[in-house]
Amino acid sequence: MSLAAVGVGGAGSDADVLVGLPPVVGPGARLLVLGSFPGGLSLAHARYYAHPRNQFWPILGALLGEPLPEMPYEVRLARLVARRVALWDALGACRRQGSLDAAIRDPRGNDFDALLAGLPALGAVAFNGATAAKAEPVFAARGLATYRMPSTSPAHAGLGFDAKLARWRALVDDGWVVP
Repeated sequence: MSLAAVGVGGAGSDADVLVGLPPVVGPGARLLVLGSFPGGLSLAHARYYAHPRNQFWPILGALLGEPLPEMPYEVRLARLVARRVALWDALGACRRQGSLDAAIRDPRGNDFDALLAGLPALGAVAFNGATAAKAEPVFAARGLATYRMPSTSPAHAGLGFDAKLARWRALVDDGWVVP
């Protein structure tokens, strides 16, 4: 089921549509971390959470007990897969000026059916921010545990790093991430 099927997607012309990144997933994934849509720097570098002030890699590194921010990008992804964590976005395409979720126009949700069919061990989804959390009904309807996490984006400055990390620690406390 896609987000469009639950009323989150939309349609638009393909002339200036941005296309997201492919999922990072291994067959044993137990947890899916779902962002909204890659920012401009992430799209330019074809890397998840490429903005140097985004706190995603430091937070996941702290949860896993690994120095993810210091590792080469490909090694980071391999460590997530080895630790049974998958990574993707709620949206597969959209139009947007800049990198803010508030600027997203004509969102097109990713289709999660094939992804979920290949992840029999998946038990939980963590949504990185409010825009990603709009996909929660798709996953909750399948009986997956869902977690609405504060965004790791530098634009979400209402919470500091420690406060965000404390909220993300629920994934460790509930056994979805093993340090």
